[in-house]
Amino acid sequence: MALVKDILVSMDYGPAPEANEPVVGWLDQHKDGFNHFIDGKFVAPSEGERFAVFNPAYETELAQVAQGSAADVDKAVKAARKAFKSWSALSGHDRAVYLYAIARHIQKRERFLSVLETMDNGKPIRETRDIDIPLVARHFYHHAGWAELIESEFPGEGPVGVCGQIIPWNFPLLMLAWKIAPALAAGNTVVLKPAEYTPLTALAFAEICREVGLPAGVVNIVTGDGVTGNAIVEHPDVDKIAFTGSTEVGRIIREKTAGSGKKLSLELGGKSPFIVFDDADLDGAVEGVVDAIWFNQGQVCCAGSRLLVQEGVAEAVYAKLRTRMASLRVGDPLDKSVDMGAIVDPVQLKRIKELVAKGEAEGATLFQANKGLPSKGCFFPPSLFTNVAPASTIAEVEIFGPVLAAMTFRTPDEAVAIANNSRFGLAASVWSENINLTLDVAAKLKAGVVWINSTNMFDAAAGFGGYRESGYGREGGREGMAEYLKPVIDKPLKADEKIAAKLSALPVADEEISGLPSIDRTAKLYVGGKQARPDSGYSYTVLGPKGQPISQAGLGNRKDIRNAVEAAGKAGSWGGATAHNRAQVLYYVAENLSSRAKEFEERIVAMTGVSAKAAAEEVAVSIRRTFWYAAQADKFDGAVHATKSRHVTLAMNEAFGNMGILCPDEAPLLGFVSLVMPAISMGNRVIVVPSSSHPLAATDFYQILDTSDVPAGVVNIVTGERDVLAKTLAEHDDVAALWYFGSKAGSAMVEKASAGNLKPVWSNQGVPRRWSEASGQGREFLRRATQVKNIWVPYGE
Repeated sequence: MALVKDILVSMDYGPAPEANEPVVGWLDQHKDGFNHFIDGKFVAPSEGERFAVFNPAYETELAQVAQGSAADVDKAVKAARKAFKSWSALSGHDRAVYLYAIARHIQKRERFLSVLETMDNGKPIRETRDIDIPLVARHFYHHAGWAELIESEFPGEGPVGVCGQIIPWNFPLLMLAWKIAPALAAGNTVVLKPAEYTPLTALAFAEICREVGLPAGVVNIVTGDGVTGNAIVEHPDVDKIAFTGSTEVGRIIREKTAGSGKKLSLELGGKSPFIVFDDADLDGAVEGVVDAIWFNQGQVCCAGSRLLVQEGVAEAVYAKLRTRMASLRVGDPLDKSVDMGAIVDPVQLKRIKELVAKGEAEGATLFQANKGLPSKGCFFPPSLFTNVAPASTIAEVEIFGPVLAAMTFRTPDEAVAIANNSRFGLAASVWSENINLTLDVAAKLKAGVVWINSTNMFDAAAGFGGYRESGYGREGGREGMAEYLKPVIDKPLKADEKIAAKLSALPVADEEISGLPSIDRTAKLYVGGKQARPDSGYSYTVLGPKGQPISQAGLGNRKDIRNAVEAAGKAGSWGGATAHNRAQVLYYVAENLSSRAKEFEERIVAMTGVSAKAAAEEVAVSIRRTFWYAAQADKFDGAVHATKSRHVTLAMNEAFGNMGILCPDEAPLLGFVSLVMPAISMGNRVIVVPSSSHPLAATDFYQILDTSDVPAGVVNIVTGERDVLAKTLAEHDDVAALWYFGSKAGSAMVEKASAGNLKPVWSNQGVPRRWSEASGQGREFLRRATQVKNIWVPYGE
């Protein structure tokens, strides 16, 4: 046996194994196989099929687990639907008590859950013990608080219903907590599918649900592979899908849920930049890199897998990294002295090896510390690529392993350009002693989370989620709660109500329409601040309420949409304007609309046939609504989240950029104003397709824009067939978000077409709104016009 005095000289690590007898005993109790957890009971799979779960460090079987079928999913959904009525009817306080109890029971079983997670997943016990499981408990505590405050903090909103949740294998129990805790706090019920590689802690959690007396059916867990997940996605009685996983699968889910009316949140892949400036604390940055890419063997969606180093210090950083890599210990994840454990499965290990080989073939230089790996198990060494081209495979593709691709830059602008040169936008890390520089760069990065002089910081109080093809929606914090709530609308309109009369709830005029000739003029498109003829050269006839022609409008096509998107892209300074300045412009719009109210009233009467009184009311509400969004421009604030660590965690509402807006036929002026004003008040530029039947209120509106200091390209108006133009907007990669208010078939079409760049889509599923009432205005519009970026800024010495 080595003496302590000798160890202090050699500094050699000795084995420090974590005891796993309680977990082995628990697995022995289930040697006949684990069942699904449905309606408060463990239920055998309906088709009797099971699959094996392995310990990736030893490649030994841990358990046999039920393979879920469509029938099993149906049982779980029915149980969740039955439980929803009573669970959602509980007071927030009563739900908070259950969540608090779950948090306490998780704390009481922390060591058991940590060991089980390590054996099932392969990650080091230090990570499951010190990070994963404490954060699981934190999420249930935090969301117990949201349940307690739900009525006062989210007035006018209620639960979505039955939530289908599909989680990955890299943080099995933590991802469960991220999804189940807010769902239950909001009053929803859950059907959850854990990853087939790592289902065991989810089943242990099911036992905790029984221990605390959670009502049957509130939480249901169905294990299985992609077939099981597909059954959840396609089940007609599931109201929301929450998915964490690959971008490829997220795209499939977006297509499958299109037109179903299901609410959808996606937390997908990433290729996160780790930016080091020449004035950074280089030793601290190197330790940050260790946490960014070799934490959990790099199997982290927000892993800092692209290292961007300022040119003057690049070689120094690489040298320090190689030295640090040599000291990383790879081995038995139950050894408390191990830094890196096992890759989750041979399939994933094979993919990592293939991508590393491709990186070498493309000319990058590979460094791996010359240390032996265990002879058995799914292990891969920490790896560093230098001389990486920004367009190479390893710089673009998510490897999901302990592989770092390093590149250099010269200026901050170049760093931002390289960092944003990705289809992903999940997270980023910025290192510099100059706080002004770090905050300036953080604001320019296209990422949902930015860590300043830190990395991989997570907390239940701060939202987590991405931009672009890293998905949409947030988990954690106030923004995460919003994903599990929906507005409660007392009197929704029926889809088959007549547009001109019942939809707007306005009487039809008895008098003959006068003051306008049968054909007055041809309304042009409005692109880049100028009137423009349609590229097609065609126009279409706009009919009045009695079928008489009253005007011509341009028939826009794909080229017109492309021109409008390009013009919107050139108006990027609008998002950089102060909120106060944007507010002043919107007030000016309202002022000019007010001065021309009579003209718009006459136009509405001519188009729709409503009474003069009703038209006057529509214009008046449009003016008030513009004022309301002008007022909100500098008042729809972000927040400083109260996270556990010593950080000022800034949740900032950021504009999407280019937004597509498809307007409804009902209330042609008010519908247009109700959608355009919230979008531009938040700093977006919009490509608007007004009502195809009644476009003239919108084409008249560009004269208001011309006289109200609205910069060219901020609002672009393309008339024509709504669904034809909607498809082009949905497919356009430079349109970052889309709002569609039209038919049910059109809603399904745009949702499916949006899967290309995974833009968030807000559609009405063919159900029209009462635009003159409360449902036509509110914070929901502002929330859907922004995406939240959380910036973690450390403070103190």
